[in-house]
Amino acid sequence: MVAFSKIVIAGGGIIGNSVSYYLAKLNIATTVIDPIGIAPAASGKAGGFLARDWSDGSPIGPLQQRSFDLHAQQAEDLGAENIDYRRLVCMAVGCDERAAAVAKPSGKKLEGVEWADINVLGKNMMGGTDTIAQVHPKKLCERMWQYSQEKAGSKLIIGKVVEAILDGDGSIRGVKLEDGTTVECDALVIACGPWTDATKSWFPSEIGRTIPHMMGVKYHSILIQSPRVLNEAVFFSGHGDPEVYPRPDGDAYITGFPDPAMVVTESPGKEEVRPEVVSRLVDATKKVSSLLGPIPPHTEQACYLPTTNDGIPVIGEIPGVKGAFVGSGHGCWGILNGPATGEAMAELLTEGETKHVDLKLLGVDSPYRR
Repeated sequence: MVAFSKIVIAGGGIIGNSVSYYLAKLNIATTVIDPIGIAPAASGKAGGFLARDWSDGSPIGPLQQRSFDLHAQQAEDLGAENIDYRRLVCMAVGCDERAAAVAKPSGKKLEGVEWADINVLGKNMMGGTDTIAQVHPKKLCERMWQYSQEKAGSKLIIGKVVEAILDGDGSIRGVKLEDGTTVECDALVIACGPWTDATKSWFPSEIGRTIPHMMGVKYHSILIQSPRVLNEAVFFSGHGDPEVYPRPDGDAYITGFPDPAMVVTESPGKEEVRPEVVSRLVDATKKVSSLLGPIPPHTEQACYLPTTNDGIPVIGEIPGVKGAFVGSGHGCWGILNGPATGEAMAELLTEGETKHVDLKLLGVDSPYRR
């Protein structure tokens, strides 16, 4: 049963694309509306690190496990080589910040550590190839969108939604764009990431206020082309705790030093890159790796990761409006949890209920909301 026939998705990132992708698998076309295009913000700049069991015991544990498995399925369907999907290992590496000079330790301290080799105090395995993987977020979004277009005839509109148009009975019947044009629809999925807070104004105030408050955590990242392909992601303790995710194309994605959560005022795709934060990432890299440290980054970028006050993503129907849904607030696990969120939203739109993940703890009215 198809509950809705004309579906608009506001947001061209990982969540919006995942919803469109899983609907396309059911031969249902969607219209994606985004001010910039496909993967314009964090979904085009994120690291793409995937961990199956790091949220076990939390409200998002089942979502994360399902989504990790769906990533593997997507790699089969879309081609792992097209989205840079692979399994790898992850290490926690402690570094001596008190060392007076950059030095390589000897002996057992470096056993099992592939490339992090300066002032290492110790290491610990955080996950192997059975629970750790990675994907290139932008390539994944682009491939999913290509599938949605070719399989179901989905369309992309470059524009900004400013209003949800409602029928007299409170049902969605369209959206109004900033240029004054309207797009007819009977379902609206809000997948606007850290800009979700602005969507409250699309609805009457009594409805808008039910959407949980959304903020963004700004992360900077740099990309360094390694002399060889590395196979070990590392979470450092020391030197600002940077995280490094090597990619199969030879790039090393390095991030850290996040800003506090804030209401996002910068526009998608126009996030300021602060030189001082880039310098800290470059300096940290020099202090942990003799392989990567001497190489200047070829890319410097910044993006916002969407987060709610309670740290739990919001996925489900918006109360008081028939045909209005929201999927946002996934924080640092947005790329990981995109596929399961898209699958669940597609199930809600077509079946009225989810089959694989229970969204009760993740909905607008989750008991965890505060």
